[in-house]
Amino acid sequence: MDGASPNGFATPPGSGAPPEGSAEPPQGEGGTPGTGETLITEGRATIVFPSANEVFYNPVQGFNRDLTCAVLTEFARLQLRPKGIRVILPGEEELGGSPPDPPEAGDPQTPPETSRTARPGEACEEGLRVLEALAASGLRSVRFAREVPGLGAIVASDCSPRAAALMARNVARNGVGDLVTPRLADARMLMYQSKAEREPFDVIDLDPYGSPAPFLDAAVQAVSEGGLLCVTCTDMAVMAGNSAETCYSKYGAVSLKGKFCHEMALRIILHSLDLRANCYQRFVVPLLSVSADFYVRVFVRVFTGQAKVKASASKQALVFHCVGCGSHHLQRLGRATSHGSGFKYSAATGPPVGPTCEFCHQRHQVGGPVWAEPLHDPAFVEGVLAALERSPGRFSTEPRLRGMLSVIAEELSDVPLYYTLDGLSSTIRSNTPSLLQLRSALLHAGFRVSLSHACRNAVKTDAPPAVLWDIMRCWAKLHPVKRERLQDSSPAARILAVEPTLQASFALHEDANPGSRKRGLKRFPENPEAFWGPKARAKAGGGLSPSLQEKRERLQNKRRQRPDGAGLKQFPCKRFKEGSCPRGDQCCYSHEPPPAAPH
Repeated sequence: MDGASPNGFATPPGSGAPPEGSAEPPQGEGGTPGTGETLITEGRATIVFPSANEVFYNPVQGFNRDLTCAVLTEFARLQLRPKGIRVILPGEEELGGSPPDPPEAGDPQTPPETSRTARPGEACEEGLRVLEALAASGLRSVRFAREVPGLGAIVASDCSPRAAALMARNVARNGVGDLVTPRLADARMLMYQSKAEREPFDVIDLDPYGSPAPFLDAAVQAVSEGGLLCVTCTDMAVMAGNSAETCYSKYGAVSLKGKFCHEMALRIILHSLDLRANCYQRFVVPLLSVSADFYVRVFVRVFTGQAKVKASASKQALVFHCVGCGSHHLQRLGRATSHGSGFKYSAATGPPVGPTCEFCHQRHQVGGPVWAEPLHDPAFVEGVLAALERSPGRFSTEPRLRGMLSVIAEELSDVPLYYTLDGLSSTIRSNTPSLLQLRSALLHAGFRVSLSHACRNAVKTDAPPAVLWDIMRCWAKLHPVKRERLQDSSPAARILAVEPTLQASFALHEDANPGSRKRGLKRFPENPEAFWGPKARAKAGGGLSPSLQEKRERLQNKRRQRPDGAGLKQFPCKRFKEGSCPRGDQCCYSHEPPPAAPH
């Protein structure tokens, strides 16, 4: 979330580098911050940053930026290897550089003595062309230039004149002017212009304040063939089901408020990207999709192919979610069947559920469409992990990177969405089994199971809901539920009224404990400080905005009686007006009669 202005919607003053004399002159590498400014160091970059909230910066997104640098490094390795360029990171020189891929038959090989190398901080001929569309202070672009090898040029753009001037200073301060070009431009116009001039970007990074929806159409057109799109969404309230109608207007999908909402948010943005790319005979292939803190981040490659675009309908699905027990089913929008040497595409048949839930007899909510294919490329994730192992100490958040990527590598890629331990147990009003016990029961029953990086207590399995509820019925027999307290029409009573057809075993299975858990990796770290989350939006006119903590202190208990008895007494009591307030003098609202209307 580096965007300086709200989604880049300020009036674009034009494009090109910031005009000379319109802001502070660029400072050299030994320059000191001016009045009302401070120095911020992250990774190998040190930037000048205004103390006033004119340009956005959030230290929470340091993990986001570290992850992006790691992904770009591996992507550069993939893209430059066919050109005979070896990507080398600090610490890899002793290991002989990046590991070579086994050559395919007929592929020309570059002799080792003539192969070129790419190192961080050096401009690479034939390297990747990168666009940071909402650059703000330019921190991300400066870090790319200093930490990611194999880059040929970086364009750091923002529509705020203050941000563009600050970018120019930070680029000069870090000595990366040969790689980074600051631009004062509207992000969408810049991407449409690159498409019109046939100068696409190999990498486009979108990290706005809020929703990236206004920029997606331009981005899927401006990225090169096989290029990389890096997209962040921080409007999680919308994508997690609080505003389903707003989610549809932005992403073309209805969000649901379920236990799986964070993974569903990832699948909604992937669906939206593929839908927009399909308009131009293009399609997306996810490399990595991450839900972390208060945002989701996806890395996808974009390709062109009319035949492959026809398969996009079969990659999307509607989600049927029971409001009683939380069971979910997916309904694909299309069907792809093998037909000779190719495929035949047709409409899917459905729905996968009846009028009511077969387990608790409650109604279903329908959400989506969502992306129903894998969220990650396992080989790419393993490549990023291997690079972290070969070059340790590159990132301050490296323990968390290793932990999260290890959990992602263990996820079942062909199983959309997940259940949670607390969700299953609370439905039948029982105590909660341990993670190892439930995983063991599923493994003994012959099904696969994994964790999910999106939720600490998630259970991702290919077992159908009927098997899950049979296992929970067996658990309830071992740990009895007080059925006399259950209403006959409740989901718990209806589920437990059926005898299980599967006899579950909760004995520890040898594969129940995942590898990332055995190794003690930092998979779900605690927040390092209080109020660790989104910050106030930057103001175009500057000025200090109240912090989130101050806002919470000001608004908490605003609907309750204040200790001093003041506050809400100035507001009339609605029930007193109707003559039905039972609190009398104890009511926190005013019981004074309304003033007489003037004649």
